[in-house]
Amino acid sequence: MTKQLYYSSPHTSQWDSKLMGCFKENDYYYVTLDETAFYPEGGGQPSDTGTIDGLGVLDVIKGADGEILHKLEKMPSSKIVHCDLDWSRRFDHMQSHSGQHLLSAVCRELFEANTVSFHLGKEYLTIDISESDWTEVHTIAAEEKVNQYIIENRQLLTYYVTKEQLQSLPVVKMPKVTENIRIVEIEGIEYNPCGGTHVERTGEIGMIKILKTEKQKDHTRLFFKCGFRALKDYSEGLGILSALSNKFNTGRKDIFNRVEKLEHDHKQLLSTIEDLKLENAKFLADSLLAENKEGFIYHIFEESSLKELQYLAAMIVKKEKALVLLASRKDQKVIFSNSGQLPIHCGQYFKAELSPFNGKGGGSEQAAQAGFSSQDDLLAFYRFTVEKFSQTSLD
Repeated sequence: MTKQLYYSSPHTSQWDSKLMGCFKENDYYYVTLDETAFYPEGGGQPSDTGTIDGLGVLDVIKGADGEILHKLEKMPSSKIVHCDLDWSRRFDHMQSHSGQHLLSAVCRELFEANTVSFHLGKEYLTIDISESDWTEVHTIAAEEKVNQYIIENRQLLTYYVTKEQLQSLPVVKMPKVTENIRIVEIEGIEYNPCGGTHVERTGEIGMIKILKTEKQKDHTRLFFKCGFRALKDYSEGLGILSALSNKFNTGRKDIFNRVEKLEHDHKQLLSTIEDLKLENAKFLADSLLAENKEGFIYHIFEESSLKELQYLAAMIVKKEKALVLLASRKDQKVIFSNSGQLPIHCGQYFKAELSPFNGKGGGSEQAAQAGFSSQDDLLAFYRFTVEKFSQTSLD
């Protein structure tokens, strides 16, 4: 059986090992070693990566017989292989897993909230806890307590116990296995059955920062980062704040006020633009009515939006007894409106005529709209409708 260095010597990152076996499956090679520091995926913790004789370790899994299998693209050429563990990834997992144990313990200690699930992702760590009414007050208290334990540099011990010895320990939960029961003990805080890799003292976790929380039915999900992940997140956030501070030429504490002012100015600008659009629509409506005196008004716009055309069409039919066809090249859509005084059902017309032009839409007797998959289809339908109603009496 392979010696598991990730348990007996968790800080080992380079070692030589004897190649014990190999088999090929689905174009990949799976090798076993006489000893390995590569941790196989399990217990919510991803597997380690690195190289074996320069060959990338794609995955590490535990076989049905308990052997540790290392997935490679090629077979190593020698019987004695040099192994190199991706230490930054491993230490990240150690900080994260130990940090999760400590944060879960604090949630139990302060709020009697148990952890029901744990996920170690590429960006965030999450735990779901049995507390549905979590607030910012809870977050602040948990962060202070968990980081106090980190400062105290409590020892983490890992050891195996028998089924009988387990009965005397106040474990957080009962393990699923009945043999080789591995305990992770945080000095003076908790005893937790766990098969993951961990730091040796809480100080190695560095820090824990809760980033956000989400309601999950009867639970609350905490998103957090530990150690170098938390430091990187802080550095990125500080970089953004510093850039904004320089851009606004103000202190970090005043950025929020500057953003609020920008939002206020933006709303005022939008209001002014809407007023100008209203004036422009009135001008366009009068202009189109002056150009088309036969009761059928049509025009195609290059940049106007569907919303602008809807407003313009409504203004025209409100002013005069008219049938209005407006098209937008930008949105590839048309508006068809009836003042209500003409014997034409806009929605029924679209239903009958759109299909040959690959158009989709519909509407009521007095207003309809449609969209097209291409400008060619839009223009073809527009010209067809113009020709049809230019030759039709609207009285």
